[in-house]
Amino acid sequence: MTTALEINEEADEWRTAQRQFDEAAELIELEPELREILREVQREFTCHFPVEMEDGRVEIFTGYRVQHNINRGPAKGGIRYHPDVSLDEVKALAMWMTWKCAVVNIPYGGAKGGVIVDPRKLSVRELEHLTRRFATEISILVGPDRDIPAPDVNTDAQVMAWIMDTLSMHYGYSVTASVTGKPVEVGGSLGRVDATGRGVTICTLAALEHLGMQPHATRVAVQGFGNVGSVSARLLEEAGCTIVAVSDEYGGLYNPLGLPIRRLIEHRRETGRLEGFQGAEATGSQGPLVADCDVVVPAAIGNQITSRNAGQVRAKLVVEGANGPTTPEGDAILRENGVFLVPDILANAGGVTVSYFEWVQDLQSFFWSEHEVNQKLQAIMQRAFREVLTVAEERDLPMRMAAYCQAVQRVASATRDRGIYP
Repeated sequence: MTTALEINEEADEWRTAQRQFDEAAELIELEPELREILREVQREFTCHFPVEMEDGRVEIFTGYRVQHNINRGPAKGGIRYHPDVSLDEVKALAMWMTWKCAVVNIPYGGAKGGVIVDPRKLSVRELEHLTRRFATEISILVGPDRDIPAPDVNTDAQVMAWIMDTLSMHYGYSVTASVTGKPVEVGGSLGRVDATGRGVTICTLAALEHLGMQPHATRVAVQGFGNVGSVSARLLEEAGCTIVAVSDEYGGLYNPLGLPIRRLIEHRRETGRLEGFQGAEATGSQGPLVADCDVVVPAAIGNQITSRNAGQVRAKLVVEGANGPTTPEGDAILRENGVFLVPDILANAGGVTVSYFEWVQDLQSFFWSEHEVNQKLQAIMQRAFREVLTVAEERDLPMRMAAYCQAVQRVASATRDRGIYP
């Protein structure tokens, strides 16, 4: 019987991130000194800051910004607002961002940030005050040449606009390249909103082709119906797949004949949840993970496929839309059962890729059409998938370890070439 301690240990993202790195380092025979450097983060910043609430109370919030490695370029990573944010989670996400940028070969290092807060309990004014105060706290670390934040869980284009404006007030002029994921009107990129889900879709279709499966004969289940999950579901449906199961934090829906994704998106926009949609069987939030389907896209939060439920996954293909949705123990079970898995550091790298496009456009004040953005994204994601698949086949590795070997090798080479200062 699994103990509570074992369950907590399995759900420890930082432990998972380090274990994945250690395995890759062993496979590529990385020298000991580089292992020491790369298995730790470079900087971890914690702040406790006051925010005046609508009723006049002052509340203290805790925030983090972590930079894992900046040897390949400025740090890059999202900011999340969630009551369960912890320093260890942010450290793991920063490390994953380093590998993610390296696996698609864009010139960034990895960073991540977060604030311990449930943003649904704040008014818009309180959310803005919290965002601007947190932006001020981390302003000593971030900037267009140092560390470029982006949206993540429970943050969006509006939050990024507030951060950009706050940093610009400090500079005395507009610094649009200081964050990505902004509204188009203030330097955002066309195609950014759909980018992560589009990247998941590109990887899913590439994996289906590799496995000899046709989209029109493929049943897909998507866990998580936020930006990543809903866009993935919509684009996969447009590509010919049948979406048989979806879920959000309140519950899930299942229909073996298929769900109408555009109507579901509209329903969730109007009601705030999937619950109550007619014409489908209600399931739990984890329903899509074990649904009768060909492809599962976990696009919610971390630690969803574990030793407790991995054996129940019936899909032939898992494409990780979320960061760290599968624990190492769950991963091992999926491998034993012959499931082909496209790892998060490859599958959901579409977001950071188009963030890179946005940053480049801001720096040169020259913007591309949405068609150009989508074309460039497709070229990068397809190339990265082929490169990882080649490593997997040549070295007889699962896709996750192939992606890690590719990414760690690139970061290690940059670290080795630059040397240790002084």
